[in-house]
Amino acid sequence: MQNNDEHHQDEDHQKPVIRSNARFRTIFLWGLFFVAIIAAAAVAQLAFDRYRLRTIDVNAARALKPTIENGVVRVRIAEGRLLGELARFEDELFAYLMFDYLKSRPTLAGRDLLLTYTLTGSKVSYVIREALPDDFISGLSLLYESPTLFPFLTTEWSIVDNRVLAHYREQSRTFVSAYTFPSYRKLEHLTQAEIVAYTRRFIRFKSTTDPRIRRQIEPVPSALSKDEAEQLAEDIVLIAQFYQLPLEFFLGIGAMENNYMNVKGDIGNAIWKTAAAADDVILRRRNGHVLVLNEALGEWQITRETLRFAHALYLRDQRDYGKLPERLRPSKQLDVTGIDHVVLTTYAGILFRDLLDRFGGDRGKAIGAYNGGPGNPNARYEAGVRLVAQYARKTLEQAAALRGERVVNRRYFRSVPTPALTR
Repeated sequence: MQNNDEHHQDEDHQKPVIRSNARFRTIFLWGLFFVAIIAAAAVAQLAFDRYRLRTIDVNAARALKPTIENGVVRVRIAEGRLLGELARFEDELFAYLMFDYLKSRPTLAGRDLLLTYTLTGSKVSYVIREALPDDFISGLSLLYESPTLFPFLTTEWSIVDNRVLAHYREQSRTFVSAYTFPSYRKLEHLTQAEIVAYTRRFIRFKSTTDPRIRRQIEPVPSALSKDEAEQLAEDIVLIAQFYQLPLEFFLGIGAMENNYMNVKGDIGNAIWKTAAAADDVILRRRNGHVLVLNEALGEWQITRETLRFAHALYLRDQRDYGKLPERLRPSKQLDVTGIDHVVLTTYAGILFRDLLDRFGGDRGKAIGAYNGGPGNPNARYEAGVRLVAQYARKTLEQAAALRGERVVNRRYFRSVPTPALTR
């Protein structure tokens, strides 16, 4: 009897514990449920923001006509045309460079891209648009695919009256004609202020369209801001003048090396030496030699060993470096590890100057040697630099030719008709 009582007492003692465990499981499950709801809401919000989902207004809905074609549901645009907006800029030359770049991309081959503008009061915005297929669903699919190919693009859409599209086409043809018309102002005849202004647009454009940014290759570099591009453009022009370098080829080297961005390159590259310098990073020793790190630095991708060679050139140089701004003057004592990337433009200039002198002014060999070394000039690299140089010269000269008579001029353009249909 005593044992039974003890057994019942034990059971009574356990009951609160059982209730407590059940309550805990209930609270835990409800917690998981709420976490799942929050997570789902967050994902939905991200999808909403990413693809910019919107309702269609009444006017736009009237222009859509659902049909079944070969067993497939299509939503045709019965009235007007589907128009996408890919990018909007405040600078005309920069906008044209971006438009010209997108037109040349194989992934956008056959796409109906237009460079247009809108005028709000006295403010002009330059807009890259795309005339999309009349199948509403496939048209939007193309539009929303664009930012996945080029992260700097945006996605807006509308259904416009055919008169509006015709006017946008007229604008785009005029832009293309203006920027491809033979130039009558040569680079050598431009003022320094003009060259810096146009160079700023060019190098900012090149950094923005860098393949590492476009493909989101980690670590993804940051495109130059307007202020950063302005400072670098001024430095490049000053150094080109100081060392008497062909500016367009100097720009070509900067584009080929790192698209003017301060990003370390040749990660992990190493070189064997007979003796290590005080600031060398030694990786290995063998038979009286040392293996040291030889990564490339900054906008001009100058390796640590090449930087030492350039510094030796600088110490022997007889030019008056007092004519350069202080930021561009190398110090007498080289600190490879702590060097300011700004002064690398000076070192790149003296290296290019030395190679031009070494090859008797032969630009092709000097450019190839900048990458492959004097004993093994890289012809493929030289061809790439030459292409960029030609494009840079053409761009700068064309922009200068349009100075004072920009494409967007009230004498030549009328306002865009009000769209009959909107998003």
